[in-house]
Amino acid sequence: MTIEEKLQHLMQYSMEEARGKYESVINEYTKTMEEIFQEYQENRKRQENLEIKTETEHLIRENNKRFSEEQVKIRRTISRMQEELKEKLFVEMKDRLARFAESAEYQRLLVRQLKEAIAFARGEELILYIDPSDAERRTSLEVEAGAPITVSSYSFMGGTRAVIPGRNILIDNSFETKLAEAREKFQLRGGTAYE
Repeated sequence: MTIEEKLQHLMQYSMEEARGKYESVINEYTKTMEEIFQEYQENRKRQENLEIKTETEHLIRENNKRFSEEQVKIRRTISRMQEELKEKLFVEMKDRLARFAESAEYQRLLVRQLKEAIAFARGEELILYIDPSDAERRTSLEVEAGAPITVSSYSFMGGTRAVIPGRNILIDNSFETKLAEAREKFQLRGGTAYE
């Protein structure tokens, strides 16, 4: 059973239990009021109806208050668990990116990104950057891309960046930026909002 299924089960259980208690309290109260109602004289009927209504509304408000408090607790739990899962997911993504950076496919990705930046610049002055962790690849990348490459003074987790100074353009294909964009857009879907 997944966490989402467990949370759904917990929410359903809480709602059923709250409804059961609500119905039990209302049924018991109604029965008591009916017995009292029969004992009173006709002139007390209006007063009794007012008391029933007032007490019923109070019980409903109290029950709704408890139910709302439970909902808030459940939502906080879900939110906390979603953040924990999101954090674990992005830690795993960083690990996978680190493993990918050791592959031949990563070298091909860098060459492709560099060539795309060169093509985009259309002959204008262009500064190509690679991550400091890729410094040993610089010479081979320069040969494959056909352009000089600068090793960045700070890490951006891999990938490339390029600057076209004449047009004030930054082409950011760094893993750091891509991961930050993915984190910002990421939403864990599940729970009652997606039923």
